[in-house]
Amino acid sequence: MPPAIPIATYRLQLTADFDFDAAASIVPYLKALGITHLYASPFMKARKGSSHGYDIVDHTEFNPELGGSDGFERLSRALKRYDLGLILDFVPNHVGVHFSDNPWWLDVLEWGPASAHAASFDIDWDILPHRGRAGVLLPIIGSSYGEALEKGEIELRYDAGEGSFSAWYFEHRLPIAPERYSEILRNVVKAAGDEDGAAGKHIIELASRYRGLRHPNRKEAPAFKAELKALPGAAEIIVRGLEAYRAGPDRPAPTLALHHLLERQHYRLGHWRLASSDINYRRFFDVNTLAGLRVEDAGTFSAVHQLVKTLISEQKLQGLRLDHIDGLRDPVQYFQRLRRLIRNAQGKAAKPFYMVVEKILGEHETLHAFAGVDGTTGYEWLNAITRVLAEDSGLDPLDEVWRQISNQPPRLDPVLKEAKRRVLETLLTSEFTVLTRLLARIASGHYSTRDYSAVGLRQALELYILHFPVYRTYLTQSGPTERDRALISGTIEKARADWFAADEGIFDFLRDTLTMDLIKPGRAAHSAPRVRRFALKLQQFTGPVMAKSLEDTAFYRYHRLLAFNEVGGDPSAGALPVDAFHDAMKARARDWPHGMTATSTHDTKRGEDARVRLLALTEIPGEWTSAVARWKVMNAPHLVIAGEMRAPSATFEYMLYQALLGAWPSGHYDETFLERMQAYALKAAREGKQETSWLNPNEAYEAGLRDFIARILDRSVPAEFLNSLDTLARRTALLGALNSLSQLTLKATVPGVPDFYQGTEFWDLSLVDPDNRRPVDFAERREALASAETPDWESLVKNWSNGHLKLAWTRHLLKIRTELAELFAHGDYEPLPVSGPHRDHVIAFARRRGRNAVIIVVAKSFAAFSEGGRVWPTAEGFDASLDVSGYSVKGFAEADATELRLSDVFRHLPVAVLKAKFVGAVRPARKRVRA
Repeated sequence: MPPAIPIATYRLQLTADFDFDAAASIVPYLKALGITHLYASPFMKARKGSSHGYDIVDHTEFNPELGGSDGFERLSRALKRYDLGLILDFVPNHVGVHFSDNPWWLDVLEWGPASAHAASFDIDWDILPHRGRAGVLLPIIGSSYGEALEKGEIELRYDAGEGSFSAWYFEHRLPIAPERYSEILRNVVKAAGDEDGAAGKHIIELASRYRGLRHPNRKEAPAFKAELKALPGAAEIIVRGLEAYRAGPDRPAPTLALHHLLERQHYRLGHWRLASSDINYRRFFDVNTLAGLRVEDAGTFSAVHQLVKTLISEQKLQGLRLDHIDGLRDPVQYFQRLRRLIRNAQGKAAKPFYMVVEKILGEHETLHAFAGVDGTTGYEWLNAITRVLAEDSGLDPLDEVWRQISNQPPRLDPVLKEAKRRVLETLLTSEFTVLTRLLARIASGHYSTRDYSAVGLRQALELYILHFPVYRTYLTQSGPTERDRALISGTIEKARADWFAADEGIFDFLRDTLTMDLIKPGRAAHSAPRVRRFALKLQQFTGPVMAKSLEDTAFYRYHRLLAFNEVGGDPSAGALPVDAFHDAMKARARDWPHGMTATSTHDTKRGEDARVRLLALTEIPGEWTSAVARWKVMNAPHLVIAGEMRAPSATFEYMLYQALLGAWPSGHYDETFLERMQAYALKAAREGKQETSWLNPNEAYEAGLRDFIARILDRSVPAEFLNSLDTLARRTALLGALNSLSQLTLKATVPGVPDFYQGTEFWDLSLVDPDNRRPVDFAERREALASAETPDWESLVKNWSNGHLKLAWTRHLLKIRTELAELFAHGDYEPLPVSGPHRDHVIAFARRRGRNAVIIVVAKSFAAFSEGGRVWPTAEGFDASLDVSGYSVKGFAEADATELRLSDVFRHLPVAVLKAKFVGAVRPARKRVRA
């Protein structure tokens, strides 16, 4: 059996082109690499053609495009044969909707609030304007609703196999409420001219018998449909008679008939742009085709986790990665339920089950101790590694360059605040409006607060959200923790300070509503259900606001150093001092020793090696500044100027040069590079929401971007810019490779479980998704791994650009982790002193459990040792010594040696992992007890 705590995980992106069988075929390779757990992308039934699997339409089935249950069984057998565990990326927060493939959603559209699945979706049924009945807005129309209707793009169809009616808008199925069937049948029989025929009479008779069909008496509907389906000749009459609803140009009567029918459904069709202002179902961020699930509903929780429970009981699943937990109404309750489910599934064979959460932590924020959770997926540690490897002295010059180019101070706060305003005014206006209306209803519910106007409450709530510093709080039905109470109160005070209208207690009211103090015993009698709903619902809103504002807007506006523009990171941050890094790792060893340590994921903004390449700019800021100045002059003729439009903008041009440097192909030129950079630039420009956006694309600007990139990368003309870029890229590539070895060594040895994203055993220079989901050449990696068993480090260093060096070092690190699994899983973290002229270029520590120990040493800021990135550094160039008092280091001097010279430690590589024995006093071993 694989270990309960993984030694190393490997994230695979499953698709129709890389299915269960393809995954099974690389299991021997993963085993040889040193991986203990395959960490798979979601494999429940997703939307056909999904490239990621997060648009699940049925949690109870395996994805047929991946091979279905049979394919999963073959993968499961392969994993068992090689003693690998399986971790599933599980999606409890949302499902794919619209189209015609989600049975729960289709049932909700057919039956409205009476649907058996209505409780599973977070729908505010009663807020659609100008409507007499409850309904859900469907923003699926590519034009205006009226235009689509009159062009005949919405079509009423009859399914003879089901005996059912649905409207269709291209691939979107819109079930018709059975209560309207009687009306439809009468009209189609009349339109078909079969009122006096036998079949027509039978249809009319059936319609008359079920004329009173109304929800919630939905038990009658299956019999009604079955009878209609069984009527001889009915299908032909109905299909012919549907002309009565065949909308189109110059067909006013059928168009009006179809419109009246659609207006009497449990949904309202609308232009896709209405989603930002009028949508009334909770989405995943601003994605209309992903609807939020209410897993706080016990029935929904049970149904969604049915397959997971089965896999755990059959010992085919050893861990879960929980996606987007900040979207859940009450994560505390969710994880309590999930832990019970896991224990019940395991039965008497209960044992530790590995569980991590996708959670982005803000600066100085700590993870809530959820039941059974081992930690996060590692974004905070990704950023800690990036910042500790940065050269602090180079950040001030980069600040100044950014100040000059952007004409703004290098501060993130105003950029983020403006991005939040933009998101609230556009992408998430609908959700914000729902919350403000609910807050106004709470205020109007008691005479003591009824004078707070809806406008004032909206403005106060907006200020609170603008100043809210993290993704969310974790209130439960019983109220906030002290930490959350302090966070709410602190944010309220910042919002109050930014308020210029009369206060008159509005912020006190907002604070008491958010903390639910408003419904404490002895307080004015406000509606407790509404207060709880508001407080818990706001928690589900602040996360998407922060994600869309920071990750998907500010990161694409603030370009001082793209290496810091990473999920969970702060683009304006400084370098992390080595001592602060040590403190963070000691705390992690104590509190969260088993969370993941990731350096690339499917959500990172660029590949791990592209990111650490860009760290080289902190070492050569003067040369970078000079290069950019020259490039701007060289490429000025390639700018696209039209009136006041400049494509790209000055700040975007600066960002492009960094992106090019990070992704510049090592070795030969990749013919797909131009297309990849153009796709990246388009996404980056739209995410930034300045010159163009997803909601309102500026075609002229976007065309200008494509032309500019094509011109500067054109090798068929004099290539002064390309030659200059290539010269600098060769240097940053070498510095980046050295940084990458340090990053990899830290990932594999600090407290936590190292996670390897598919393909990153070689240099990972990918851009943001979907670029980072490109197919991986596993055949080449298998071949390279075969030679890594007895690596020729000298040859690997000589040919470092092909990436085989990184794979060999990965294999070496994982071999040591496997040999000393208990030490790395439960060992202490002890910083080791470094002395000598180059001590600031070294991070050194020991991992120790009992007498067993490992000494880890990595170098940083390599420009001084490599002629600015021109040659591979030699061991003799490092003038520093490592204090190893209390350790006997294998292969070095006698047992009581207390000092190691880095020139001896760094043989072929400027990183080292040395086995040792601790010879000092041993404290009793301890293990962390999970919540």
